Amino acid sequence: MESYTPYQTRYFAEQILLKRPQSSIDGLASAMSGVKVDLNPHQVDAALFALKSPLSSGALLADEVGLGKTIEAGLVLAQCWSERKRRILLIVPAALRTQWRTELDEKFFIKSRILESKNYNKAKKEGELNPFDIKDEVVICSFNFASQKEIDVKAISWDLVIIDEAHRLRNVYKSGNVTGTRLRRALSGKRKLLLTATPLQNNLMELFGLVSIIDEHVFGDARTFRDMYVSVNNEEVRNHALKQRLKQFCKRTLRKQVTEYVNYTSRIAILQEYTPTADEETLYNYVSDYLRSDKLYALPQGQRTLITLVLRKLLASSSFAISGTLNSLIERLEGKLKGIERELNLDDYDTYDELLEEQEDSEDSEPSDLEKDRAGITEELEELRKFYELAQGITYNAKGENLLSALKQGFEKTEMLGGKRKAVIFTESRRTQEYLLNLLSDNGYKDSIVFLNGSNNDEISKRIYAEWKERHKNDGTISGSRQADMKAAVVEEFRDRAGILIGTEAAAEGINLQFCSLIVNYDLPWNPQRIEQRIGRCHRYGQKNDVVVVNFLNRKNAADVRVYELLDQKFRLFSGLFGSSDEVLGSIEAGVDFEKRIAAIYQNCKNQEQIQEQFDLLQEELSERINEKMTAARQSILENFDEEVAARLKGCQEATLAGLDKFSRWLCNFFIMHGAERVEPLDQWRFAYASEGHSATYNIQWKDAERQGDIFLRRDDPLVQKWLEQAMSAPLPGATVRFNHTNSPEHKISFLESHPNLRGTLSLDKLSYTGFGTEEHLIFTVVTEDGTEVDEDIVNRFMELPATVIGGCEPETAELNEKRRAGIALRQAKIEEENKKYFLEECAKLDAYSEDLKEGLQRELKELGKEITEKKRIFKSSTDRPLAEMLDMKEGINRLEERRKKMRRELYEREDEIDSANERLQDEIRSKLAGTSKAEHIMTISFEIV
Repeated sequence: MESYTPYQTRYFAEQILLKRPQSSIDGLASAMSGVKVDLNPHQVDAALFALKSPLSSGALLADEVGLGKTIEAGLVLAQCWSERKRRILLIVPAALRTQWRTELDEKFFIKSRILESKNYNKAKKEGELNPFDIKDEVVICSFNFASQKEIDVKAISWDLVIIDEAHRLRNVYKSGNVTGTRLRRALSGKRKLLLTATPLQNNLMELFGLVSIIDEHVFGDARTFRDMYVSVNNEEVRNHALKQRLKQFCKRTLRKQVTEYVNYTSRIAILQEYTPTADEETLYNYVSDYLRSDKLYALPQGQRTLITLVLRKLLASSSFAISGTLNSLIERLEGKLKGIERELNLDDYDTYDELLEEQEDSEDSEPSDLEKDRAGITEELEELRKFYELAQGITYNAKGENLLSALKQGFEKTEMLGGKRKAVIFTESRRTQEYLLNLLSDNGYKDSIVFLNGSNNDEISKRIYAEWKERHKNDGTISGSRQADMKAAVVEEFRDRAGILIGTEAAAEGINLQFCSLIVNYDLPWNPQRIEQRIGRCHRYGQKNDVVVVNFLNRKNAADVRVYELLDQKFRLFSGLFGSSDEVLGSIEAGVDFEKRIAAIYQNCKNQEQIQEQFDLLQEELSERINEKMTAARQSILENFDEEVAARLKGCQEATLAGLDKFSRWLCNFFIMHGAERVEPLDQWRFAYASEGHSATYNIQWKDAERQGDIFLRRDDPLVQKWLEQAMSAPLPGATVRFNHTNSPEHKISFLESHPNLRGTLSLDKLSYTGFGTEEHLIFTVVTEDGTEVDEDIVNRFMELPATVIGGCEPETAELNEKRRAGIALRQAKIEEENKKYFLEECAKLDAYSEDLKEGLQRELKELGKEITEKKRIFKSSTDRPLAEMLDMKEGINRLEERRKKMRRELYEREDEIDSANERLQDEIRSKLAGTSKAEHIMTISFEIV
């Protein structure tokens, strides 16, 4: 085994742990190297944009749908995490909470906790003052929950707040936007990262709303913004001015701009039509009419709209799904007659809790009077028993039987396109899952089916889970979270052995199935964002084949037909290269609200004419929302020329590869110096390490590690962390180190071949600058005996060579000390120059903000002047009016003129106040930038390279 010295170990430990400026590729390298993500240059570029200024209050990342804003935000979050800035809040739609938790855990190795009413109230009962005060875990919650807990959220000094689907807050400037207003107050002064593909949908004021969430000191008030940027004659000038104001905060990349790096495949749709049996249609009509009743005793009144929506979904899923739910309704009514209040069991519908979370306020409910209601309850109970008996008698579902031919057709098409014979079947009901399992098992698919739902308590899943744990008991794969590990076990089984995955919405969250290219929407959600999420499990980065999407349609149901037309033609979800565009998906605001709108049509329309009329209205509304004028404005204000983007991304790609390669080399060298050996045949990134009778293979490339069953080598691995601590605390007296280049064929360095027997002295210092944050720089000072100049890259290379300590260090020379001082001074000057740039950017922002406020004051004065002029005109033309009336008019004009005089006097005072406020803000910036520098000497060695 080759030998290395403590000086080399410390050198690479310093490089690995150095707190570089976070806005540089090298600063991000540590975070990037330790994540399980295929990084694309636009994602790194976006993360650097969000991190670029330590003074910034945040950024808006507005990449088109499908470009990985989650990855971009994850990189920013990982960078904060690595800097020990771990007060991080994630505000996301309720439906995406689990997906975010999974992504953070599996891709970024960062633990998180979903905070919701249940565990929040439990924490309060256990005496916690503020359940948001969580250490070393990212806090994830929904918009409504964060808004309701405004005081608790405001009380935490968050290092970073990430808001996904931030377009939900774009109308915050409107007085009625309660959720947005609360969140803006709660997050004021905190650094924020907003994510949305649709920052501008209907009105330029939406940009004002989103930017005001990030930073209150960008634009003046809403009225001034409207006058300056909305009510204008020259849109081209307006767009250019807005672009300049927004370029520090907003970044947007389009899918067409990244096709060099991201390979997109197409979606191909297959429609499977079916006709329900007479009994199925009778059951549908019975339950539909029941749900339209004026009063329903079986449903909790405060949640009737929501539960009706769920029941309609289950009714459309299968007779088995609605049968079990009818039984739950019956049990609830039977309990009522006995004076027992039973919970309605809706566990069959996996996402019911999320729907509840999205519901801002409960509907009004009337107090119950059992004696008064007994007759109505009894009548309703008899009706439900009749429906239940009918449902129980239905054993044949037309849609299910059609699944067999749909699968056959789908597999044929997929295999023709080069895909594997694998299919994901999505349903909205767990009972339908069971029915499909039995149906498919009886028709040739036995033993090739796996399940995914919210619990996975079935026997097949339990067996798969046990086998998976046994396979991975020693390789570090098991996380300890049953939910996450169960999902991983099922996906692995589906990838390696099974042919069909039957999943509820739980399967649409946080899993990657790009090895499968056939999706069957057995039940079709009404929420287009849900459908996009489903298809996105397979139609995503890494998918090599065109994706076939099979949808089912009941041709006898007029509402079903119109819903499908809407999803297919208006939202364009099922075909094409990219799926639905951001303009279209963003037009629906919250998907749950859109679902409720469609549910209302099913609920309230009793004949085909009413259904067609209501869907025509809905389609017309959507057309108005997909505003071509706003699309053009967004392109002018937020998008850059393709050539400009291409050049920037090319530079970012090269810098990212170089930065990652450099960091990976440091980590590998550090690992080798602790006894790891490259795997034979020589592999640059795989290492065998044995300790205390246990051996393992480590791999710095995560994909290869997964493929070969290796442990992914990361800086945060406990073993590496232990060695880093030891290296940083080991004493380093001066020494002479001999590096062996001649006998190290795998380390051939051309510079050393042209400069044989190089000798000299190396001094290593660390400059720490603490201001708004902390950044560190290594200062290399090398003086050679023959005067050869040696740069940092050559030091990196020769520090990799096997070496031995052969004696004490030569005394430091005046030349070395002078060169060291100059190096430190040069670095301090560069830091100052960079800080000056940040300072000037912030000053420019604040100056523009102040000018906006002054413009608002001038506007008020001008408007008052116009009012006086108009009243004088009326007065002059009113000579035929009675004297008393004219005197009143004149008095009114005089009062307005007095008010104008007062406003003119106050104008200068208020402008001075604005300037003073501006100066105060700039003073705050100065104090944040007025940091301190400290130089720490790490080591001095004499060296000879033989």
